Amino acid sequence: MKITILDDYQHVINQLKCFKTLKNLDVTILHTTEKNPEILASLIKDTEILILTRERTIINDELLNLLPHLKLISQTGKISNHLDLKACTKYNVAVAEGIGSPVAPAELTWALIMNATRKIPQAIEGMKKGKWQINIGDSIYGKTIGIWSYGKIGKKIAQYAKVFGADVLVWGSENSRNAAVEDGFYKAETKDYFFKNADIITLHIRLNETTIGIVKENDLMNMRENAVFINTSRAELLEKNALINTLKTGKNISVGVDVYENEPIYDTNYDLLKMDNVICTPHIGYVEKDGYELYFEKAFENVINYINNTPTNIANPEVLK
Repeated sequence: MKITILDDYQHVINQLKCFKTLKNLDVTILHTTEKNPEILASLIKDTEILILTRERTIINDELLNLLPHLKLISQTGKISNHLDLKACTKYNVAVAEGIGSPVAPAELTWALIMNATRKIPQAIEGMKKGKWQINIGDSIYGKTIGIWSYGKIGKKIAQYAKVFGADVLVWGSENSRNAAVEDGFYKAETKDYFFKNADIITLHIRLNETTIGIVKENDLMNMRENAVFINTSRAELLEKNALINTLKTGKNISVGVDVYENEPIYDTNYDLLKMDNVICTPHIGYVEKDGYELYFEKAFENVINYINNTPTNIANPEVLK
């Protein structure tokens, strides 16, 4: 069967140890993202199995209609809003779901917290320009770290905060907040309290129809002076233009972001890249060697099982009938 792997920006997938799983199969790897469904379809028109690199390509009715030979989509990580499962079922395309890990995203989040709080990138950049100690940052110790959603990643961040001597304040569902209290942390009674009382806020919310735009511009404006805002989850969790509008008011906060509404970003004049109080990373939260081996090993395993007529982890099993 003809297999295509999409969106290998870094040219690394065929170097993974687990890639040998696809040995002797007809595999093509695309290294750039094509947003236009018609152009993308022309590149993969004969493909029978698509392997996705997380959420980099939108899979919807418009694209699926142009891929008559497609039989299976193997997802690395969990299915999210990038993939229309109903549309896949409509076109009789099976979707094999992968597995995820909170380790790399949690570590990247903590790295952004540390860098934004201590203003490390700015200090490095100043030194490259021949300047010495151009700013002064803050410590984590004694601060209140606000975590929105106490899931797998949120729980890791809370434990990191504990080790660094920070307090933890959790906002989210009632179950999420109660779980945090059971673990010895604090819960916010209102979203307003959460934004006004945390020194550092980090988002770990799942993106779905109910959470799109859940963070408002007013929420960001309510943050403490010199506070830190981190988003390694999804850009769409924020109300449209909420972050950039807040920053343009001159609000004194530091920001670390790893996610953007339209990716990849190649524009060096992108607004956030030009702001001294913002650290931008190119959606590398999950991009880590061990994580890639984990994600792609499962995705490749699902492909082999499908080819061998023993399909696994199919999210829409009705298409197999």
